Amino acid sequence: MRTALVTGAGRGIGRGIALGLARAGYAVGLVGRTRAHLDAVAEEISGDVCVAAADLVDATAVLDAVARVEEELGGIGLLVNNAGVIERAELPFVEDDVEDSWRVIEANVRGPLLVTHAVLPGMLARGDGRVLNMNSGAGHRAMTAYTGYAISKGALGRFTTQLHAQYHDQGVRVLDLAPGHVETAMTTSMAMHEGRTEWTPVEAVAELVRAFGDGELDALSGRFVRAGTDTVSSLLEALPQILATDARTLRLGAYGDADPVA
Repeated sequence: MRTALVTGAGRGIGRGIALGLARAGYAVGLVGRTRAHLDAVAEEISGDVCVAAADLVDATAVLDAVARVEEELGGIGLLVNNAGVIERAELPFVEDDVEDSWRVIEANVRGPLLVTHAVLPGMLARGDGRVLNMNSGAGHRAMTAYTGYAISKGALGRFTTQLHAQYHDQGVRVLDLAPGHVETAMTTSMAMHEGRTEWTPVEAVAELVRAFGDGELDALSGRFVRAGTDTVSSLLEALPQILATDARTLRLGAYGDADPVA
């Protein structure tokens, strides 16, 4: 089913993904908080498009938005959990506002949980579906700031492995995708990117999403890929080694074969 729901589709990476999927022939549901932004993206799409504004941490609003997209598009074959936020200041944890960190964790974890929970029943009923979680290197690499963001992306990575373990045999495929460094309002506001001149093209992100939606990356379900470093062809070339070493998935490193917690 070449239909997709993209959260956070009103601007930035979400907009780029939605436009890329539409160009590839997908019917696209645009979901996010700001109706005006979503409408503007919808006007850029010449194919089938559905707009549903919703606060993604509001369970009722999410259910209503997903139901609208499913009704208008005839179901959702690909879910892209793209919407996300980051702390307002680049600070180590003890100097930061813990309530702001919690705001980030709630948006970046509760949102994907609610949307996926609403979309999954339709996928399971059809025995086919794909869920892509927009992740980050912060989910598996320690940072000196943005504690809530790092925690949220680590949790999202575990969510990906949970969905894969629970629903792979029922036809659902799941992927973590880090977009690299795309030039957006969020990334350019971060001190850590000040002076950056090299950015990941949003088209590279959209192409990986398109390939996953089309089933080309199904063998990587439950794993992590990164735009700007990985391409469809490089991933397919590396696939035998990735599978043989069980790479690109969240786990606790063992000190050896005798490690009792391995």
